[in-house]
Amino acid sequence: MRIRAARRDDFGAITRLLEELGRPTVGPDTEPDCHAIWDEQVVDPNAHHLVAEDDSGVVAFCSMHFRTRLNHPTEEAWIPDLIVAEDARRKGIGRALLEEAEHRARERGCHALALESAYHRAEAHHLYRTFRMRDTGKAFYKLLRP
Repeated sequence: MRIRAARRDDFGAITRLLEELGRPTVGPDTEPDCHAIWDEQVVDPNAHHLVAEDDSGVVAFCSMHFRTRLNHPTEEAWIPDLIVAEDARRKGIGRALLEEAEHRARERGCHALALESAYHRAEAHHLYRTFRMRDTGKAFYKLLRP
């Protein structure tokens, strides 16, 4: 297993993983816009996208964005998406991605590493706790467009 920075050509593999996470399917009507967003983010210095791959290809994805908060003089590293393919779980891949994300956040001088996770992802929550992350609250979401 190797962890590396994501590339433009990883788009299809990553969107399939995100679908496993419960994100919307990227279809013919949304693919051009989603791909354009990916092309911007994959080179954005304020976003680090990581993949884990084995001999079969990309098996995990971690998206990390650096954002400012009004009450901190340093950035927060925020992980909106972390997914390991179901058949690749329980092999240390998720932990390895978190370790790389933490390394990059510390190098950048971030004050915290934050992520969001759905209630039903109990196995992932166990990983986050063993990674010494704390459950600090709830996230609320309101869909504005269908």
